[in-house]
Amino acid sequence: MKRILFLVLINIFSSSFSQSLRQDSIIEKYTKKCAYQFHYLSQGWEDCINEGIKADSTIAIFWHHKALPLWKTRKYELALKSYNKAVLYNRKEYLGRRGFLKCIFIKNYSEALKDFNDVTKEFGDGIQNDHSYNFYKSICYLQLNQYDKALNLMQIEIEKTKKQSGEDWVSPLCYFYTGIIYYEKRDYKKAIEEFDKGLKVYPNFSDAEYYRALNLYKIDNDYTNYLESARLAKRDFDKGLTFTEGDSPYEKYPYQVNWYMINLDN
Repeated sequence: MKRILFLVLINIFSSSFSQSLRQDSIIEKYTKKCAYQFHYLSQGWEDCINEGIKADSTIAIFWHHKALPLWKTRKYELALKSYNKAVLYNRKEYLGRRGFLKCIFIKNYSEALKDFNDVTKEFGDGIQNDHSYNFYKSICYLQLNQYDKALNLMQIEIEKTKKQSGEDWVSPLCYFYTGIIYYEKRDYKKAIEEFDKGLKVYPNFSDAEYYRALNLYKIDNDYTNYLESARLAKRDFDKGLTFTEGDSPYEKYPYQVNWYMINLDN
């Protein structure tokens, strides 16, 4: 009986190993030797990935790659439909990423929170674009006007980074969003303290400069000073001193200043 069980296990392992080698070969054929020869917005990329899916529709990375140009061209419904297949075939690899995409691209914060909670429960904490799941969960709660939850998670993120890597490694965006949360809670003094921390890490960060000026105006009601500071922030924005996240050129992050909506006239 033990011998039969041993042979069955060997057979299963051998079959799984052969399947893995076959899929690796297919992936290389349609990615490295095909899709990666093109820009991801080109038709060549799309054709290669579609051929890969025809060869084996259970390979998760093909669905990830099929969704990529759709995210960048804001065809979110189609992008999510493809990305759901990536999660189906490799949940550990792509569930957290889907949460990030729902948060930053689709802006469906309740659904993003569900993905982040599920991936944390199933696989533990993780990183997306240099930030932990708690960072994005905080943004989700901020966007759902649940400020206390947002604040708690962002503070956890900051303290965890300080403990693991030191204060110098805290992202200026963590301080920025903590400042935004305090602003929404009408605690303008604490908001300014957080923006100052962010500006110490990232000098001339135009978005932090603007919101600092706005919070100070809430305290002193000095419109002349506000206007001067806001104009300075705009000049820094024009120099490119704004959000530097990898996807920020494609998608506006929450509370990223929209200068078309800011009146800088006297």
